[in-house]
Formats: sequence, structure tokens, C-alpha cells
Amino acid sequence: MKFSRTYVEITNICGLSCSFCPPKTDSNITMELPFFKKIVEELTPYTDEIALHVMGDPMVLSNLKEYLDIAYASGLKVMITTSGFYLDPIRREAVFHPALRQLNISLNSFNKNSVARSFETYMEPILQLCNEKLLREKDFFINLRLWNLDDERSESAFNERLFELLESHFDLAEGMIASQISGERQSIRLASKILLHFDHYFEWPNLENAFVGDGYCQGLSKQIGILSDGRVVPCCLDSEGIMELGNLRETNLGKILTSKRSSAITDGFSKGICSEELCQKCSYKERFTTKEQ
Repeated sequence: MKFSRTYVEITNICGLSCSFCPPKTDSNITMELPFFKKIVEELTPYTDEIALHVMGDPMVLSNLKEYLDIAYASGLKVMITTSGFYLDPIRREAVFHPALRQLNISLNSFNKNSVARSFETYMEPILQLCNEKLLREKDFFINLRLWNLDDERSESAFNERLFELLESHFDLAEGMIASQISGERQSIRLASKILLHFDHYFEWPNLENAFVGDGYCQGLSKQIGILSDGRVVPCCLDSEGIMELGNLRETNLGKILTSKRSSAITDGFSKGICSEELCQKCSYKERFTTKEQ
């Protein structure tokens, strides 16, 4: 069993209340370094890449470099997803770590929060980070996420303002970005390994959601998630641990992945059946129109 990526939530602290995210119900938890090291050691045979995110923002941690050091020593590549609100010069330095493969910045976090920060103040450190990456000729990707392609919750005014700023900053032709938008999931190149990534809003799975039905998902075949308290879940959208498969503070990953519940989930997905209620009420799986072998 080899996963494309494992989501390891080193902290569940985000500091924001984005309207597109479910409200946080768990207390604040940051995974201690020795426990993170144990997890990384167990993960090494199962994956080549970890994403330090489920719900929390890893950039809130002042000692992020120490987590990256551990991942790098084990040969794992790292993906970081952040709101962009914690990119001061000291924290920015951490992302130039050799372990980093990709940094995702969710630009719509600014538009979906009530914060006392201007658009220009929010974007300045993000653009400065892009400048530093190009100046240092670093190989990692910066993925500027704009996941707001939704006619019902139109973000046209915000997007137009953003496009104008990006076109000016990266010396692109006026109107270039808007002219290339297809309305579907896509990436537009702004500079070397700096991309503007478009996608649609999605509904987080919740037991209160309407019934969606059976189908296939990549959970437990392409990915798993490990929450900040050590609980293992089938995918990165189970932020509350509703489908907890086990806890790495109590048992090892091998036993968790071969447990009766884990096997039922994977066997079900292989037949297009959701054995878990949360999966039955998750519409994200509809993106996987065909089962990946």
C-alpha cells in the first residue's frame, strides 16, 4: 500500500473563520515534535509526500522549520496550505526549506473573513514571497488558489481586483487572466512555478448533509489523514474524525490500515459503494467520475 499523499495536521489552529470552512469544534491542539517524528517514521514506507494541513494553518507555528527538518531527514517531500495571513518575514523564511515541494495559498481566505486588514496589506507579503522565490531561483511551486468559481456566490468584484494586481506585479498583459479562465478547474502560469489555480467551492462532508449516494473516493487508496491529536481518518475532509480508524498514540499505522473498518471502506469503494454514512453524504466524491486503478 502506497499513498500519493498523507495529510498530517501538525496544528488545528487557523486563527480565521472562513465562511467556506466548517466551524471548528475541537480544542486547540498542536502536535508535539517527538510525536510528529514518530508519525513520520511510520509513514515513510507508505508515502513520499506529506501535506501539513487538514483544517489548521501550519504557518501559525513559529517553529515550523523543526517539523520540516524532521520530514527532510526522512526523505519526505512536504506540501503546505496556508491562508496567507501568516507570511511575515520570519515565517516566510521557513518555506525556503529543502523539504518543501509546494506552497498553496488560499487567496479567497481574505474575501471570506471579517478582518481589519486591507487587500493591499494582505497581498503584500504574498507577492514578496513570490519575488523572493524567483530571486533565489528555488524549485518549489507556489500555488495561488482561487477556489471560488461559483455563479451563486459570485466573487467577480474581488477576482477582478486580484487579477489587476497580479497582472501588474508579474508584468502580464492587461486582461490576460480573465481571457484564459475556462470556468473549470485549471491553472494559469504567472511566473516560473508560480500558478494561479482555479476551482469551484465544495461542500464539506457532514452527517447533517443531504444524502448523496454511493460512489468511489480516493480515501485509503491515494490518501489518508492524521489529525493533530493522532487520530487516523480516510481522507483530508474528515476534519472532525467522524470516521476515526484508530489513533497513532495507541497503536501503529499498519494495524490501523488493515483494521476491519479500513478494509470495509476500501472494499466498498472498489465496488462503488460507500460503507460510511459520512461518505454517503459527501458530494466531493462526485469529482472522481471514474475509479482510478
